[in-house]
Amino acid sequence: MIKVGIVGGTGYTGIELLRLLVLHPEVSVSVVTSRSDVGLRVDMLYPSMRGHMDQVFVTPDLDNLKACDVVFFATPNGVAMLLAEELLQLGIKVIDLSADFRIQDPVLWAKWYGQSHACPELISHAVYGLPEINRELIQEASLVACPGCYPTATQLGFLPLLETGVVDSSSLIADVKSGVSGAGRVAQVTALMSEAGESFSAYAVSGHRHLPEITQGLESVSNQSVKLTFVPHLTPMVRGIHATLYARLVDESVDLQALFEKYYAEEVFVDVLAPDSYPKTSNVKGSNRCHLAVCRPQGGDQVVVLSVIDNLVKGAAGQAVQNMNLMLGLPEDQGLKLVGLYP
Repeated sequence: MIKVGIVGGTGYTGIELLRLLVLHPEVSVSVVTSRSDVGLRVDMLYPSMRGHMDQVFVTPDLDNLKACDVVFFATPNGVAMLLAEELLQLGIKVIDLSADFRIQDPVLWAKWYGQSHACPELISHAVYGLPEINRELIQEASLVACPGCYPTATQLGFLPLLETGVVDSSSLIADVKSGVSGAGRVAQVTALMSEAGESFSAYAVSGHRHLPEITQGLESVSNQSVKLTFVPHLTPMVRGIHATLYARLVDESVDLQALFEKYYAEEVFVDVLAPDSYPKTSNVKGSNRCHLAVCRPQGGDQVVVLSVIDNLVKGAAGQAVQNMNLMLGLPEDQGLKLVGLYP
């Protein structure tokens, strides 16, 4: 059995990792850490784990993690970079769900995340964990940086258009909505029921920290400069990302439906819906799938792509497990054959 540790086991992505990993046939969750709940049984904090595990939370230090084969970081930004190097030196594979290793330029990372990077020398060794474009690199990696939820939905929608060069990369628009769980399991006014319920609002319009991550990923496949207007919104739902993406065609002869179907034909977790079908967040809730639809309103030169994921699964924990499977030579969908919860 593969011994797995989870650093940061009390947040939404941490408990989602637990939900997936305790049912994974090749995995034994041997360590779950939490600084605030040391000594408390995991199933006392999360009764959904009753009958699945009897571990207690421990401190996130090297002594507790050194026997693991793989360590997941489901922590706030700035934590994984403090421990990753020591774990890697012990031969432990590291999968980071935070943003610590996503952006290749440490100066740019510091600008957007408000702190200096603790181990910039490791950044170049990290593989960006979007399997649909980096599968072979992930298979050989020891350190994987899992994409954010917004970047996952946005990139999966734009990738076929940019890689084939059929749209103008200088005028992309991403209008993206997220459920409140995307903000994490922390107390904040904007996530209160009386604030978020029956309300809908944009935020960080002047610049969101996921923007450079998305731009970096899109430029890596298009091999040209990308200009993206990215506007995130908070919606009154718990889970889900819905991205409405806009681009202008430079090749109006392209069959967009055929392009998307061919591009994702071999991808088990990306489903291109039939023409005139529109994806719903409710149809991917609890699953590791991305549903896509591509449209060309009135047959003009504008392309609209609709992309939906569960922000806690394909946008976080599920994609992390997908990366683990690839890193360890396991079937990519092992432990992830999940049907979405409906309604």
